[in-house]
Amino acid sequence: VKRCSWSESNTLEMAYHDDEWGLPEHDDSKLFEMLSLESAQSGLSWLTILQKRDGYRRAFANFEIKKVARYSDKKCQSLLLDVSIVRHKLKINAVVENAKCILQVQQEYGSFNGYLWDFIGGKPLQNNWQSTKLVPAKTEQSDALSRDLKKRGFKFIGSTTCYAFMQATGMVNDHVTSCFRHNVVKKVR
Repeated sequence: VKRCSWSESNTLEMAYHDDEWGLPEHDDSKLFEMLSLESAQSGLSWLTILQKRDGYRRAFANFEIKKVARYSDKKCQSLLLDVSIVRHKLKINAVVENAKCILQVQQEYGSFNGYLWDFIGGKPLQNNWQSTKLVPAKTEQSDALSRDLKKRGFKFIGSTTCYAFMQATGMVNDHVTSCFRHNVVKKVR
């Protein structure tokens, strides 16, 4: 079976690639989870974040947006002692602030999903990369998304993080054409 080369180094990344990466996601809590994980990954390997994913789910109430938005400073301080997540004060605080921002977006747009998918016209962008070396780190759409999220108060959400988030949540299909998932993901709407 041919896969995107980034996913072939270990079974955890392989399972994530095969079962999840690039599939269109529309559930606000799952979108919040992926935004949080992609933000936490900044400066680290994706494998590190995948290894801590269960810890993040426990620490952040399974990414229930309303619950996380109510986290106190004391709760955030206690998370700095939690070895099951990345213990970075600004990244932990960003998850809480981003939850608050999502609640505002939901009020304005009806859902976080609707807001996000508007940036790409409501349907996944289909790329046909021959090699992972050709896949960009950011795009015009991720630049626009990053700018707007920052304007709304979101934290740890640069264009490269936004593009990784878009790839993860199926807003864009960046499986290379030789990967067995490319056509599978392409057919999912």
